[in-house]
Amino acid sequence: MKKTQLSEFLKAALIRAVRTVAQTAAAAIGTGAVFADVNWVVVGSTAGMAGILSILTAIATGLPECPTCAVEEVAEDEVKTDA
Repeated sequence: MKKTQLSEFLKAALIRAVRTVAQTAAAAIGTGAVFADVNWVVVGSTAGMAGILSILTAIATGLPECPTCAVEEVAEDEVKTDA
């Protein structure tokens, strides 16, 4: 992956992670009956873990919003074997 592709990938992955963290935090806050009853440690840890998982998923599967960041796949007939 070239340097420009890496920076595009990181930007797209971080944007996706921030969105995921915000959505998870909103869902966790919404489970509290009253704003004062919200367990902020649980909200923070749950949202943080969702962000980490979002980044790991992006690394493992790629990002559809960043098609230029895709790792080039090698066709099966192009793979050289020593056999």
